[in-house]
Amino acid sequence: MAYFEIIWDDEPGGNIEHIAEHDLSPEDVEEVIFNPVDHDVSQSSGLPIVFGFTPDGRYILVVYEKISDVMVYPV
Repeated sequence: MAYFEIIWDDEPGGNIEHIAEHDLSPEDVEEVIFNPVDHDVSQSSGLPIVFGFTPDGRYILVVYEKISDVMVYPV
């Protein structure tokens, strides 16, 4: 399991609001970032993307911006 510091933005229009629009919580996204079953690059944005399961078993994808070797910002 890789370790990343995840940047969360709870301001209006931030990534917490964005994931909530998809019925996801920060915990759901963190589970997939920390325990991906696959990874790729988004064809539309060129950003890294990981695939995995939320704690309640939903299979989701998470696109993120790599800020540094240990810091990511889910978009």
